[in-house]
Amino acid sequence: MSTNCKNCKTQFTGKFCPQCGQSAATHKINHHYIWHDIQHDLLHFDKGILHTSKELFTRPGHFIRDYIEGKRVNQSKPISLIIILATINGILVHNFHINLINKIGTTNSSDGITIQEINEWVALHFSWIILFMVPIRALTTYIVFHKQGYNYYEHIVLAAYLASLRLLIQIVAFPIDFLLSNSIVLQTFMKFNFLIEIVFSIWGHTQFFNKISKPKTILLSLLSWLLFITILIICLAITFSMQHIKY
Repeated sequence: MSTNCKNCKTQFTGKFCPQCGQSAATHKINHHYIWHDIQHDLLHFDKGILHTSKELFTRPGHFIRDYIEGKRVNQSKPISLIIILATINGILVHNFHINLINKIGTTNSSDGITIQEINEWVALHFSWIILFMVPIRALTTYIVFHKQGYNYYEHIVLAAYLASLRLLIQIVAFPIDFLLSNSIVLQTFMKFNFLIEIVFSIWGHTQFFNKISKPKTILLSLLSWLLFITILIICLAITFSMQHIKY
């Protein structure tokens, strides 16, 4: 049975207009419509986030490779997912006053910025910081794994999903962060948590780059991490020097 598209007036048969993609079935706007819109468009919650999170925890590399190769139904898009998770994590860190930095400045200075101010700034801008790191992380894996045939933008997808996995680990571990807040044990736990994130990332690489041996993938993954950390240290050193960070 043919119908006229309510968006562009094209006559067609089927569930979607071939001209503009409008659905043939339009629903009355009521509380059910609004709730579905919030779930699907804002949070992408119908299967998306939960399904993608499960895949990232159980088979990260295989899942990301499947996504790049075109298997994308019911998957949360990488950039949208990382923004949502980074925002959640940033809100938790800010509202529960979790100290992300080892040393906390106790006073403000007219000629410098205290570590406490940095901690607050990081918490408030966490999603932007994570997004800034994704292209850098993608660049390091693109350089190290360049012979595997993936372009830079596919490495961005890989880096974004693995960053989302790291954020999921941080969110799951948040109750422990809160319990250990303001204790010297917290920084030790955060370092251990960071090591866990690296292990998950390497695991993802061994699954994703399945055309080379696992020992070689592990070595190359570690090399990409070393390159990434080196770039971050250089960036932080330049930033601290320019802003006169006070410890």
